[in-house]
Amino acid sequence: MVRTIVLGMGMAASHFIVGLERIKRGEIEPYGVPLANMLDIPITDIEVVGVYEVDKSKVGRSVYDVAQALIGDQVPIPSDLKSLRVLEGVHLGNLDRLGIEAIGLEYHMPLYEAAEKLVEDWRRMNPDVIINVITTEYADEIGSVEELNRRLEEGSLSASQFYAYVASEYSRRYKPVAFVNLIPTPLANDDAYFKLFMECGGLVLGDDGATGATPYTSDTLEHLHERNRFVEFIVQFNIGGNLDFYALTDPDKNLMKEKTKSSIVEDILGYDAPHYIKPTGYLEPLGDKKFVSIHIEYKTFNGLRDSLYVNMRINDSPALAGYMVDLARIGHLALENGYAGTLYDVNAFYMKKPGPKGSKSISRIVAYQKMVAWLEENELLVRNPAP
Repeated sequence: MVRTIVLGMGMAASHFIVGLERIKRGEIEPYGVPLANMLDIPITDIEVVGVYEVDKSKVGRSVYDVAQALIGDQVPIPSDLKSLRVLEGVHLGNLDRLGIEAIGLEYHMPLYEAAEKLVEDWRRMNPDVIINVITTEYADEIGSVEELNRRLEEGSLSASQFYAYVASEYSRRYKPVAFVNLIPTPLANDDAYFKLFMECGGLVLGDDGATGATPYTSDTLEHLHERNRFVEFIVQFNIGGNLDFYALTDPDKNLMKEKTKSSIVEDILGYDAPHYIKPTGYLEPLGDKKFVSIHIEYKTFNGLRDSLYVNMRINDSPALAGYMVDLARIGHLALENGYAGTLYDVNAFYMKKPGPKGSKSISRIVAYQKMVAWLEENELLVRNPAP
């Protein structure tokens, strides 16, 4: 079994947990899971053993009730989820300025006690993988373990940074876990966490899941680069109506997302073409189905110019949830095979800003081939996958 804890009970977590149960029941096919039937662990082996949240309206309720409120108008919610309750996590400012009443363990106890409580809770839950899908936050790179410890003492870590620290403590004391970071906070790209997880034998995978416009743009840029077409400029913007897009109306949080989305340009082309690549706005009626628009202009043979225009509507949270199904299993398999720190060959496919620090973003077509080669080298693929 792959015992999994989910941090954040928003729409991505809801789709992940609900979709997982529906796959187990045979109600749906695992479409949207890139390695659905290819890994040496079946999807049915994933078990969600804990869920954490700080939105006061969700904490203490069943996962069934929260999912029903968030996505019950889109998909049926399995009644089995009534037995799984949403637990109180740490807030550390994650929902500030969003108009949501927040609670958190640090409101009742010192932060170091909150860390100890989580470590002991997780000892009882016995997780293999911890997946971070809390709302986008602002957080800078820490850089060293010494600085991390100093910030812990003064309580100046972000929620993701704190959770990752606790995961490393759990790994050090009990057993190594994989911490999957699907938001922009630099963790796999932070030397402090890379060193911490190397020392404790755990994994940190990240940063920031790449599900919609970014993979499409990266593959288009690869296509143009391979044909020696000179890109004059790139425009890519997203507008959505879910909580994460609302959070991105905060300039600091939007900057975090912009950093991870923009890194692809120079990494793939070899030069920094003028570009505007960022989440652009929030419009509530769009809901979780975001609007994406892309415009790329480039020089072709004989000095002529061509243009690409792409518009799309993408269900945002289910796309990320499909990745969560893979990353839970890959994280567990990697730990079983002795990997620690982080894994570029995995991060490059699933993440906007793949760790470790200094790594290049590459097109998802190339990244997929590299990841499959890594899986084959480690004999982690099933020989005759089901269709």
